[in-house]
Amino acid sequence: MKINFVTVGKIKSPFKEGVDEYVKRLTRFATVSVTELAEASPSKSEAEQIAFEGEEILPKMKGYSVVCDVAGKQIDSVALASLVKEKSNGGESEFTFVIGGSYGISKAVKDRADFLLSFSKMTFPHQLFRVMLSEQVYRAMTILNNMPYHK
Repeated sequence: MKINFVTVGKIKSPFKEGVDEYVKRLTRFATVSVTELAEASPSKSEAEQIAFEGEEILPKMKGYSVVCDVAGKQIDSVALASLVKEKSNGGESEFTFVIGGSYGISKAVKDRADFLLSFSKMTFPHQLFRVMLSEQVYRAMTILNNMPYHK
């Protein structure tokens, strides 16, 4: 299995250490890649930033793509694990998890997504959300492998 994280912007300490830890743990179950894309210039309008970042994201979406978006479906950790299991059993061997920029995700990226995932109606700091997503993907893998991490 291959797991890709595609994100807009660079992560900084102390959040980098959290993401790195979960990525390291995930390598027990899959090949993992993290792609950090450049943020659009702040001199562009909000719509231009979303469009620019979307064009950068689209070619990186491989396999079954889960895009994080506030308008997506809210599911629990067990349901995320079930989704990965169902798609894996259906022949998917690669998953891409996408986090867009500060203004959100372009319509083109949402249209390409296989699943729109929302963690909450709340807004989270981008850096913290990256830790949360990598932890939830790790949690899903421990659930699928009957490990005691998920309580």
